[in-house]
Amino acid sequence: MARLADVAVAFVVLCLGLAQVPAQAQTYPTKPIHVLVPYAPGGIADIAARIVGAKLTEAWGQQVVVENKPGGNGFIAMTAAAKAAPDGYTLVMATGGDVAINPALFKDMPYDVDRDLAPIAVVSDVPLVLATNGASPYKSAAEVIILAKAQPGRLSYSTPGNGSVNQIVMEWMALNTGTQFQHIPYKGGAPAAAALAGGDIPFAVLASSSAAPQVKAGRLRVLAVTGAQPSKFNPEWPTLQSLGVKEVDASNWTLLLAPKGTPKEIVDKLQAELAKILAMPDVKERFAGGGVDTIPSTAVELDAKVKKTAQQLLVIVEKAKIKPD
Repeated sequence: MARLADVAVAFVVLCLGLAQVPAQAQTYPTKPIHVLVPYAPGGIADIAARIVGAKLTEAWGQQVVVENKPGGNGFIAMTAAAKAAPDGYTLVMATGGDVAINPALFKDMPYDVDRDLAPIAVVSDVPLVLATNGASPYKSAAEVIILAKAQPGRLSYSTPGNGSVNQIVMEWMALNTGTQFQHIPYKGGAPAAAALAGGDIPFAVLASSSAAPQVKAGRLRVLAVTGAQPSKFNPEWPTLQSLGVKEVDASNWTLLLAPKGTPKEIVDKLQAELAKILAMPDVKERFAGGGVDTIPSTAVELDAKVKKTAQQLLVIVEKAKIKPD
């Protein structure tokens, strides 16, 4: 009888525990939410966190605090998020680099994306472009490929740095077309764009948001978009895939993550609210003003995107022998 009583008590405790999860999601949030950003203020992850954070504060009446934790290739913020309590009160606004490129570049990582973090949703996406100087003779990406085949390793291109998605996409194109280029890394997208606009270098792979001011001024010309789909901001720019460069599909995207073990009900509640926020006209307008598109997704879709991209980029990094700074 005593054993039956113990079993009954354990069953009641289990049921009460399970009942608390939906109740927790219904009352969430009851205190401020902290969103960690792996980069300094002003970058796309920071901008995304602040736009989304302000709207979440309005919707739920709880303050969303954005905390910038730059450094260590994003490791500082990502590790802090991975080790935080899985209760929905610590989130991280990461980039594709944090979840897909870092695992390909670094053998020893202080966090494991699949083990330590739970996907919530994609927030924004910045197309990358292959660009040249506005006064250069190059009119298309096809011309660049032909020239690169004739002069292996002599054509140079700039990017925001070693190991960046910008470098990876150029090496991806080189591998798929049997060409070679010389990589000239700069410390950020703005210096890379300035070098191209000044005629110091013939080509660059840049975020469309970094290139846009120079393109409008006529100092840069876009030859192709590196994503699979045309840019919404200029559909006339051809994609590399449309020019016959197979498989290449890369952009700079941001995503919201929670510590692994965060209750599914809380993740679902965050995802549903994000979908509402990203559909708001004023939010879409604010992102579009910086050349950024909003791309809401489900947690399942994001998880599939992370895994597919990580596998693709690992292959490119290994074949091209790309090393981080």
